[in-house]
Amino acid sequence: MSADRASGGASRRILVLEPYYGGSHRAFLDAWISHSRHHFELLTMPARKWKWRMRGAALWFADALAASPRPADVLFTNDMLSVADLRALLPAAYTHTPVVCYFHENQLTYPLSEHDYRDYQFGLTNLTSSLAADAVWFNSAWHRDVFAQAVGDLLKGMSDYVPPCLPQRVAGRAEVFWPVVDPPPADAISAAAARRAGHQPFTILWCHRWEYDKDPETFFRTVFRLDESGANFRLILAGESFRSVPSVFEAAWKRLQPRILFAGYLRDRPEYWSWLARADVAVSTALQETFGIAVVESLLAGCWPLLPDRLSYGEILPREFHAPCLYVDEADLFTRLTNLCVHRPAPAAAGRLHHEALAMHDAATRSAALDAAVDRLVLGRGRASAS
Repeated sequence: MSADRASGGASRRILVLEPYYGGSHRAFLDAWISHSRHHFELLTMPARKWKWRMRGAALWFADALAASPRPADVLFTNDMLSVADLRALLPAAYTHTPVVCYFHENQLTYPLSEHDYRDYQFGLTNLTSSLAADAVWFNSAWHRDVFAQAVGDLLKGMSDYVPPCLPQRVAGRAEVFWPVVDPPPADAISAAAARRAGHQPFTILWCHRWEYDKDPETFFRTVFRLDESGANFRLILAGESFRSVPSVFEAAWKRLQPRILFAGYLRDRPEYWSWLARADVAVSTALQETFGIAVVESLLAGCWPLLPDRLSYGEILPREFHAPCLYVDEADLFTRLTNLCVHRPAPAAAGRLHHEALAMHDAATRSAALDAAVDRLVLGRGRASAS
């Protein structure tokens, strides 16, 4: 819970209803709270069983608020909760309390695993939440746009009585606020700068969840080819894993173990930043990325990014670095990695990218934009996008 800030305006009371307190959801909240002038209270659920969270979290939160009311200027929740259900169930004390729904992801465009199917009820829940909330915030403009398009595609399947102009209504009331991303400590930045000037083995970073939607198969196919080519490189595999881990990780460990400097989940933040600062290049092969907190963290730690030319990546990367950092397909990724193993990014270019990324994703600036949006909502003023 944050202390009230001494300057920058009034301190609002934000009651957070977080049905999935883990991963990027938790990272965003923790970072915002640490930089905000507002006062936060959190009601949270563990980050598991997301389908049941979407079905039933509103029931639990409404009961919790009825049993133990607490003052709030704003209720803040996200796409893992049905805002329409919450609205219907809230105690009378919260009838006029504005609700913000923050979209980290959505269930109309999230890629499916080979063992799953598209349950459109979850997508409809996202749609009704986007209409029932007083404010709808997306973590990137790309995410807002693909969701609005997916709403239109979904409605094409309705046989009759289709509500008019829903995609336009969703897009028209949505705002874009990038997540607050905490910067690395100064010693990690210094270590990254020293590494760029050194001659240690070229090190490739994977900093994503060990799940299908991050497409580790493409990443490791590329690394296996790199291994066969005789290139001199090392690997850091930093990411959270769950009950079901793609089998390619076990295959990679057996084949690449001598090259792997670290593999696992780093809960300790200073240690996490230390490992990121040891990498030369951060690679993504993601099928789903609506913002990319881990990728931004790698940028802030001084890594050179190799990212697919799709999803939100063009938005979070300085435009002048699109050409050297965004690849078009798997073959292009292999070619770029092969070249980087021999000819690392020029220190001047890497330093400029790092400097621009620190400015572009400045935590104080991002937090101030969110704080101001809360003020406007409480005061009933107009809306403005922060990115």
